[in-house]
Amino acid sequence: MSKYLRPSFAWSLLGLLLLVSPAHAARLSAEVVDGQGQPLANAVLTLRGPAGPAPAAMQAIMDQRSQQFAPTVLAVRNGTAVAFPNSDDIRHHVYSFSLAKRFELRLYQGTPSEPVTFDKPGVVVLGCNIHDWMLGYIYVTDDPWFAVTDEKGRLSLEQLPAGPFTATLWHPQAPDMLPQAMGEVQVSEAGSEQRFTLAMQAPTTPAAPSAPVSAFGDAFKKARDAAQ
Repeated sequence: MSKYLRPSFAWSLLGLLLLVSPAHAARLSAEVVDGQGQPLANAVLTLRGPAGPAPAAMQAIMDQRSQQFAPTVLAVRNGTAVAFPNSDDIRHHVYSFSLAKRFELRLYQGTPSEPVTFDKPGVVVLGCNIHDWMLGYIYVTDDPWFAVTDEKGRLSLEQLPAGPFTATLWHPQAPDMLPQAMGEVQVSEAGSEQRFTLAMQAPTTPAAPSAPVSAFGDAFKKARDAAQ
């Protein structure tokens, strides 16, 4: 048997590959800045647009390192199961009273045996009952595409269907902790770049171990008011 494919078979195989390959896969690169033009980390960009394959809900991880939640902001699709490993050499007691998800992981080390499923869109404010300065957020969305900015305020979304999208931005210091409409974004097959500006309600300086205990309470109250 020849090591080369017969022409008719080769063309049939090529046609099959074209059918199963994602059509018109595009990419959006974005930069998010605050009102002063400074890069904004931990901002969540979500997109809703043309019909096409979107990432399914998967398992995600919210770690605890150096007595802080890592990452500070985690964005997940509605229905995602989130694991809460404790990478510190001390115990933590993770909890949330948020309307989008109320749960409690009592004093523990290592990784709890069962992840927590986030099955309602909204903002979930995380705290530690032992270390009051620990503050984290899980942003649960129904939008098909989403990403969180890095320390330079940058993010990238891959495998998008080309076309127009409606963009939304969220950040813990967004006005009233509500998602902010960013209008329409056009994504081309060749890839697109976009710059967003998000007005902030307060400085984004993270809470330190010596900060007042009110950090969690203030964040929880804003998230509760936004959900009502």
